[in-house]
Amino acid sequence: MTTHPATPPPSDVLTLPDNELATATLALVADAESIEVANHSVRSYLFARLLAEHQQAVAGRDYQPQLLFVACVLHDVGLSALGDRRQRFEIDGADVAAEFLTARGLPTADVDAVWDAIALHTSPGIAERRSVLCELVRRGVGVDIGLDAAFVTEADAARIHAAHPRREMTRSLVDTIVAQAHARPEKAPPYSLAWTFLRERGTAPHVTALEAAAAASRWGR
Repeated sequence: MTTHPATPPPSDVLTLPDNELATATLALVADAESIEVANHSVRSYLFARLLAEHQQAVAGRDYQPQLLFVACVLHDVGLSALGDRRQRFEIDGADVAAEFLTARGLPTADVDAVWDAIALHTSPGIAERRSVLCELVRRGVGVDIGLDAAFVTEADAARIHAAHPRREMTRSLVDTIVAQAHARPEKAPPYSLAWTFLRERGTAPHVTALEAAAAASRWGR
């Protein structure tokens, strides 16, 4: 009689990869980033994975799970002291991630894929055209801000937020982006996200559109 292997059960919503690269990635953000940004980055991965399941994207065919993890968790490393260089935070972060992954022996194609996903995570309409990985990272980040989050169940959302609390995440992100841009104006070229935040924070009521959208969203802040 022919037998077929049982279909493995779906992973728990809070499951993170358990390998050397994942451990090093989490250690990097824990050491370099604020708790608000680090938690946001991990939640973005968990939401991106749920989004992949919702869209029926097939791991290993449509995207590589390991690359989704590292791209999401490192997507805001440009907002850390380690990543605060002289370019837009998205580009600085992509460069730091690429250096980190190259030092750990990842193939050039994988490093380039992660670079694209991080560099484009604030570029609507471009990320979605580049790859499934870029789309999942960008939209996973958006879900954590409360955008297009209807597919996430209340139970899953509650467990994710309990494990990785929000802690006024949106305000913290904007504060850091604005502070970097004030210190180094070259990090806020015209019409970039940092440039937009500078203008919005400099005009009454001194609240960015992102902060207002997040406050009105499902997550509340």
